[in-house]
Amino acid sequence: MTQRAILDDLRHDVAELEETGIVKVAVHGWGKPGLIPMWFGEGDQPTPAFICDAAAEAMRRGETFYTDQLGILPLRESLVRYTKRTFGVDVTTSEVALVTAGMSALYLAMDMLIEPGDEVIAVGPVWPNIYSTVEVHGGVVRHASIDLVDGEWMLDLDALFAMASERTKAIFVNSPGNPTGWMMESDEQRALMDFARARGIWVIADEVYHQLVFDRDVAPSFLQVARRDDRLLVVNSFSKSWLMTGWRMGWLTHPPELGPVIAKLVQITTSGVPAFLQRAAITALEDGDEVTKALRARCKIGRDLVFDRLESWPKLRLARPKAAFYAFFAVEGMTDSVAFAKKIIDDANVGLAPGSAFGPAGEGYLRLCFAASAETISRGLDALEPILGTGADQRRIA
Repeated sequence: MTQRAILDDLRHDVAELEETGIVKVAVHGWGKPGLIPMWFGEGDQPTPAFICDAAAEAMRRGETFYTDQLGILPLRESLVRYTKRTFGVDVTTSEVALVTAGMSALYLAMDMLIEPGDEVIAVGPVWPNIYSTVEVHGGVVRHASIDLVDGEWMLDLDALFAMASERTKAIFVNSPGNPTGWMMESDEQRALMDFARARGIWVIADEVYHQLVFDRDVAPSFLQVARRDDRLLVVNSFSKSWLMTGWRMGWLTHPPELGPVIAKLVQITTSGVPAFLQRAAITALEDGDEVTKALRARCKIGRDLVFDRLESWPKLRLARPKAAFYAFFAVEGMTDSVAFAKKIIDDANVGLAPGSAFGPAGEGYLRLCFAASAETISRGLDALEPILGTGADQRRIA
């Protein structure tokens, strides 16, 4: 049987899923000696030892068996306490579910909501997995773009509302946002929630960067403006705030009626998160505030170091972000961000993410992750300046 015949036997929407532009660029650069990786959304520090120790101790205690599909009760109780002290919102253990990473939370949301032909309005540029997740469920993504206006990322809510049709099942909002660092304020969240409530549309809020904010303690949450009976799913993750990207744990805050449904979906996919990992998650929630504060301070230093340089390069257009840990900037004259990101690897040995990976509004942009040491960031910027900076030859941008 030929490879083509094998692929022809697959569901076409799965077989034809396109690899993300980030991976296309990363494959081009993986293994290149001395490459400075600024393409993925993670820091360069390992998980703190006290969090790792909690998992190891749980393993030694024998916590290696199957567990509750929604997460062990002590962890869900910890998530309830975390939600109260972080957002001032009361939830119950029947409204939080632990899942295998924030990505699984989003996939489970689409499992529950999306039927073929349903539309999801996604506010973007936004991280690329949302597109594939909707499409693999037979849905269609429509784009509500935020725009760079006078050095600020702005969302036209009226334009977003005008996009909604009778086929619109959900609106997806990533705030604080990857890749832009844009943040939806509480009044905008309230207006969006009011609109969705009136139209019977779900709001799926990806809030995984809620702790990584530079002008306040925490980002606004849709949980703070929602009613108990609203169609709202909030996705969160342990990956970013507690340096746990490789642990693959996230949680979903949801209407209590969905708990049994989520449990069934977890049962037939992952069967749940290992109990010893959940013990580490409890430790992160209860004892990890200083980890998050230190990461936020480190990222603010990284942000300012990056933008002090980038803002002086005349061929770039950008906005200093209020949150997350990315610089997302337009490059004058650049029309193929995947090809250009590969060229940067070849010429500068720096890995950046192509803007086209983040939806149609992202073409012409590049993303740089600054969750790294000042020394790494400085080396990366020094290598990039001959291509992107004041000494760049315009003919190299194509």
